[in-house]
Amino acid sequence: MENQINNPEIINDLIKINNDRIEGYKTASDLANNMGVDSLGGIFGKYMQQSKQFIEELTPYVKLEGEEPTESTMMSGKLFRMWMNVKVNISGNDKRSLLESCEKGEDAFKETYKNTLEEDADQLSIEVKNMVLNQLGKQLAAHNDIKMLRDNASL
Repeated sequence: MENQINNPEIINDLIKINNDRIEGYKTASDLANNMGVDSLGGIFGKYMQQSKQFIEELTPYVKLEGEEPTESTMMSGKLFRMWMNVKVNISGNDKRSLLESCEKGEDAFKETYKNTLEEDADQLSIEVKNMVLNQLGKQLAAHNDIKMLRDNASL
């Protein structure tokens, strides 16, 4: 029988990448607003809300192990948001550059989730692994949406 104890540190890492995603889309939304690309605000808001939902789903499993869910982000996420600001401003302040930055953020999210499922799966219950797989599937659809928008954005 599988050990049903979940490693709260691993789950908190997933919460951190979701916090990064929320902050990244806040930055992207502000940049889009400053660029006059208001059409992106809805999709960015949708994916911020998606990560908030993911955090709500993950939080009980951290608390179940007697720990508190993190409210922090990963250092790499902070650096990425700073880089996003610089890149968009240098590359001409265009919609395509902004979406390319968002896609890179989605890639980092996907990588974190896949690494968790490949390297840390033995430290998570079947229930949590299934939830993480479900969240990853939803995120992959979001990644594809952002990629499609990027591909269709004029240079």
